[in-house]
Amino acid sequence: MRPLVRVALALRRALLGAATLLLCTSLAAFVVYDAKHPLPLVYSAVAGVLIAGLVAHRLRTRLSALAPSVTTELEIGALAMVGAYLLVVRADESLDGPAYPAVYLCLAIVSAFGRPGAALVALATGVAMEAAIRLLAFEEADLSDTLPHVAFMIIFTGFNAAVLRTELARVRTAMVARLKDEVEKLRTEARNYRLLGTTAEAPRPADDERLLRSGVEEIHQSVLFALRLVRQTLDLHTAMLLWKNDAGSHLRISELVTDEPEIGEGPFLVGDGVFGAALSRGAIVSLSGLKEGYKLPYYAGACPVRTVCVIPVQEHGIVRGLLVVDRVADRAFTKHEESMLEEAAQYAVRAIHNERVFLQLERAKAEQGKLYRAAEALNAAKSEEGVIEAGVHSAREVTSVDYAALTLFDPATKTHEIRVISGDFDDGDGTATIGARFRANTGLVSMALENRHPLPYRGQFDDKKQTVFTRHLTPPKMPSLFVLPLAAHDRPLGTLVLGSRRRGAFGESVRGTLEVMASHMAVSLEGARMMKRLEELATTDGLTGLLNKRAMLDVAEHKIAASRRFGRQLAVLVTDIDHFKRVNDTYGHDVGDVIIKGLGDILRRAKRTTDAVARFGGEEFVVICEETDERGAMLLAERVRTELAKTTFFAGPAEGSTEQRTLSVTCSIGIATYPAAGASWEALFKAADTALYASKQGGRDRTTVYAGPPLSQRERAA
Repeated sequence: MRPLVRVALALRRALLGAATLLLCTSLAAFVVYDAKHPLPLVYSAVAGVLIAGLVAHRLRTRLSALAPSVTTELEIGALAMVGAYLLVVRADESLDGPAYPAVYLCLAIVSAFGRPGAALVALATGVAMEAAIRLLAFEEADLSDTLPHVAFMIIFTGFNAAVLRTELARVRTAMVARLKDEVEKLRTEARNYRLLGTTAEAPRPADDERLLRSGVEEIHQSVLFALRLVRQTLDLHTAMLLWKNDAGSHLRISELVTDEPEIGEGPFLVGDGVFGAALSRGAIVSLSGLKEGYKLPYYAGACPVRTVCVIPVQEHGIVRGLLVVDRVADRAFTKHEESMLEEAAQYAVRAIHNERVFLQLERAKAEQGKLYRAAEALNAAKSEEGVIEAGVHSAREVTSVDYAALTLFDPATKTHEIRVISGDFDDGDGTATIGARFRANTGLVSMALENRHPLPYRGQFDDKKQTVFTRHLTPPKMPSLFVLPLAAHDRPLGTLVLGSRRRGAFGESVRGTLEVMASHMAVSLEGARMMKRLEELATTDGLTGLLNKRAMLDVAEHKIAASRRFGRQLAVLVTDIDHFKRVNDTYGHDVGDVIIKGLGDILRRAKRTTDAVARFGGEEFVVICEETDERGAMLLAERVRTELAKTTFFAGPAEGSTEQRTLSVTCSIGIATYPAAGASWEALFKAADTALYASKQGGRDRTTVYAGPPLSQRERAA
């Protein structure tokens, strides 16, 4: 059904696209006809309104789409050119009048804002309209007048496409560079205030970037308030807070309040003039009686002030920055004023510290939310596939993950198997494939699982020096990779391999979260395995691995209900090994178990995918075959019976002998079909069991189809 739906949708899209093209062609033909045989104005007005409406509709579609389609722009270009020629023909009744520049204007707009393909289609439409109108409408044999028009069309198209697109690209590049500078400035300030780690990390999620921006802005507002307050109170000319960069080599202006039009933006060396004196002494430096020739680092020209005071800003006993104030009046700062400035400096430190604590709390809250959602998804997963999918999805929420692989470890054989690979890399990237196995080695996967510790250090990966799986099984090339061991109750289960195209994707801020998530994933994976094992124990026979009686009864009810609903046939086969008690008494129960497993293997190989096979108990087996009549059931039964008779089983040497004993067994089979033998499971099983009894009575090693006596109405409805 799905292929038909896809074909219908594709056909619908093709018809819609062709409809616009046909309508555009029809309008172009109308323009040519109107040029030759002028029609009443109302017809041209209707055509113009139709063209304008189509162009407006396509423009609205283009502007509303995140990724405008090429077809939409091609249609806009063609329709716009047809509309331009309609205007020219109606206004001038020729192609050489004052209205003709409308064609050039239309070409210029399409080539400036559309794709190159749209510009070429518009140009081709213009050339075709020009030639058609001159040849068919005006019946001009000489098309020499067309050449200048075509040349100008090409010039307008190429000029606008080249110049305007170049300018748009330049503006776009400048805006992107400016945005990057703003982001880098924000991150630099955040690092200086220790809102962000000093190590290089991958770009953070949008929520964290907004949190950083909010924190930096809050610090600026708090510091600005303190500076304005002391400036008005102490009659200052300039008040500013300088903060050290993360390397401690320069000072940058964090916030500034001044009347001076020209202030040096910095950064300033920590040893510059009065700055260096205050930092080296770790105490207030206050100067008065300054001359115009005195050099203050933040004034570009002559010194406009006569008094300056520099207060070291300390946090936990470490100087982080400087509070610098000055005034024009030659009046030294008093002890009371210096004390007020120290309090203002501590206010700024408290504001930074508060934002730092707030940001840490918000990040912790966000990380806890991610872990909670990861735990919720992992707890909801009941299968290995579900656990793996939930784990990879949760890892992608924590950090940038472009590649994920999961390996499972088999302690018995000391081998790893790649069970899952996901990501948006090309098929040619990397040689590791799903299902590939490799023995324990010195690769990151083996070492991480053996040492129970994530590798490599800081998630920095070098494919030339480090091996992930093996030398011949490699992931795609990427600068960031993190291998997380999965172990539950000291039992190694496997590893989760995460990779990213971004450098520093697995920085310190995300590694802890990923490790906690991997630990929870390991427990969920172990739980899913136990759940699967319990389900197998509850629904399968321990000796043969086939369905047990309880599971078979559930399957039988569903298959009979489906046959009843859709009017299909169904067959039930009951198989029993002949003289099985004699085999157990002669060779022992161990040999009997071998024979039972052998018959189970034969039935498993003989059945179809839609058939169900179960061991009902002892040596009795039941097979349910969908959409199978009496003849098909007989063919299956005879194939099973013949193969079992040809199978040789080894019984081991007899007591006191070294010679290996062999034996062969046969089986008897009874068949009952739906609806001839009954409409319920009880009726069908009773009929097949009756047929099996007939095979036993008839000499064994044979197949019997139930043929009566007919069951009563009560037995059929049972």
